[in-house]
Amino acid sequence: MSISSADPPIAGIGTLNEGSLHRALKDRYAEPGDRFEVPLADFVIDIVRPRSGLEADLLIEIQTGSFAAMGRKLDRLLESHQILLVHPIAAVTHFERDGRKGRRSPLKGTVYDLFAELVSIPTLLDHPNLEIDVVLVAVHKVQVEDPHARRGRGGYRTVDRTLQDVLDRQRFTGRADLAALLPTGLRDPFTTADLARRAGISRDAAQKMAYCLRSLDLLTVVSRSRDGYRYRRGATPATR
Repeated sequence: MSISSADPPIAGIGTLNEGSLHRALKDRYAEPGDRFEVPLADFVIDIVRPRSGLEADLLIEIQTGSFAAMGRKLDRLLESHQILLVHPIAAVTHFERDGRKGRRSPLKGTVYDLFAELVSIPTLLDHPNLEIDVVLVAVHKVQVEDPHARRGRGGYRTVDRTLQDVLDRQRFTGRADLAALLPTGLRDPFTTADLARRAGISRDAAQKMAYCLRSLDLLTVVSRSRDGYRYRRGATPATR
């Protein structure tokens, strides 16, 4: 499956009021023979891909928002279907405000932003029927002035995001793939401040990452200091 920026869209895909970014990624993941916006067990699936033999259909879900909103759907469908969850992260963002093209955002998303979503369902990748694609993208964000916009958004509200380019993709098939994001040179024990410094991310992002990895028994708390919890790799030894 290719999602190169040169891939053409596939016509005939349902929209169901979806945003431009969601629709563009669905176009790029689509293959001949796929079905779109398929009702299944009280839900609607973005892409259903038939598979040969006795294997159940592959369900592909493009999730541009919170993973928490997927909880009920995943609980119902993972036992009987293989699911590929596609999550875009904006590595580059250009703004358009009130019809005028604006600046490029100084914020640059990375694969570590995945943990901001996984904190709501941290053991998600423990399920053998689930895979996650993190897609780093360049987006064009369309905003309009809104005096009721939440603090920190500068009085603007986002009304749409369009895909400009696909920059990279990384697939996660289990806990080991998440553990591989621990940066090299990180010595045990370590704090989230050490993790943030080595990975080049914020302390908040490092705390979310540590929480998820700890929930998956990939990290263990060994002590607590003024700098916070100190972790080592691996699960807590079983107690008698």
